[in-house]
Amino acid sequence: MSYELIGITMFGGMLVMMLTGQRVFAAIGFVSALAALLLWGTGGVEMPFSAAFKLFNWYPLLTLPLFIYMGYILSESGIANDLYKMFHIWFGGLRGGLAVGTIALMVVISAMNGLSVAGMAIGATIALPEMLRRGYDKRMITGVVQAGSSLGILVPPSVVLVLYGMIARQPVSKLWLAGVFPGLMMAGLFIIYIIIRCKINPSLAPTLSEEELKMPLKEKLKYLRAGIIPFLIFFFMTGLFVMGITSLVESSAVGATAATLAAWAKGSLNKKVIEETVRKTLGISCMFMWIILAALCFGAVFDGIGAVKAIESLFITQWNLSPWEVLIMMQLSYLIMGTFLDDTAMLVIVAPLYVPLVIALGFNPIWYGILYTITCQIAYMTPPFGYNLFLMRAMAPDEISLMDIYRSIIPFVLIMTFALILVMAFPQIALWLPEYVYAK
Repeated sequence: MSYELIGITMFGGMLVMMLTGQRVFAAIGFVSALAALLLWGTGGVEMPFSAAFKLFNWYPLLTLPLFIYMGYILSESGIANDLYKMFHIWFGGLRGGLAVGTIALMVVISAMNGLSVAGMAIGATIALPEMLRRGYDKRMITGVVQAGSSLGILVPPSVVLVLYGMIARQPVSKLWLAGVFPGLMMAGLFIIYIIIRCKINPSLAPTLSEEELKMPLKEKLKYLRAGIIPFLIFFFMTGLFVMGITSLVESSAVGATAATLAAWAKGSLNKKVIEETVRKTLGISCMFMWIILAALCFGAVFDGIGAVKAIESLFITQWNLSPWEVLIMMQLSYLIMGTFLDDTAMLVIVAPLYVPLVIALGFNPIWYGILYTITCQIAYMTPPFGYNLFLMRAMAPDEISLMDIYRSIIPFVLIMTFALILVMAFPQIALWLPEYVYAK
């Protein structure tokens, strides 16, 4: 059997196992270990063994549970709820202000947690019912929550970029810094769209009531103090890292400690909150560690059979494609796979092939990590099987139908596609900050 056929068989076997409902890490890990044993005999067991020790020796992986813990402790203690109340009071006087505040909330939640699921859960349970109650257009705000929550995999501390960094063997700190400006740019484009659309059609978004608009400044400042804690935690945590005072792992420890102290100061740090936070943190952290372990083993087998060189030869030598044409084909493949796979599954399946090819074509792997992440965001919201679409259907009130959810994301997908094109055309949007920080 040729090595090309072995690679195709591995991909096919893995996809079949996923279609049967197997967990992503189990399908990938089983196919990888089985292929290693069949190809190299008993010596093949060294591959998963070596991958496990490589994973456990990867120091930046310590950031993963710490940042996840930070996000959940702020959410479970009610601090995230206070944050939305602040946005509600301070932005509510603007036409579409609550939708603008929801985007800002999603950015902060992303900076606290690094997962799109956390932003979706908070947006669907806190922001969405409040905006529906106040007469906002259900389709517009459904799209707002979905688009805003997708920022969780781009704005640092993105867990997806940790996974990419591990598989692509790139510094996580550079990837996180590279995600800052594209993430904020995308959030800004969402806000501009909301303001313009609500100005054109004011019926989509009423303003606050007269009573709320006349709220005394003293009362507004009270809400400001309650909601500003997450901002202080984030800027304190990232500021120390950017100034070079703390390392990446130390910054995550600072954030987790500060979040715990904030919950204690609020009087919300009780046994129930701690148990729920620890349980969710452990579950998410273990899931990602198993996926990384399976991905490392899969990548080792692919390197061993020379599949990367075969793909490179197919695209460049036989098909005579230019580097940019190859890059666009990669992005299109992510969009197609994203209709039925989540971001981690996509990354684990194709990263062992794509990342070495990207480097061979002369592209920056840090920049490509941001392109991959933005493309995942788009794929998350692309019918018929976008990941975020079904999460929203599970969490949204009964009055919001699946067709409402599908229609709500159209303008936001177009905006995200525009942002992707901008980052592709102007790589410095992503690369300026990491180059500046590391030059210092």
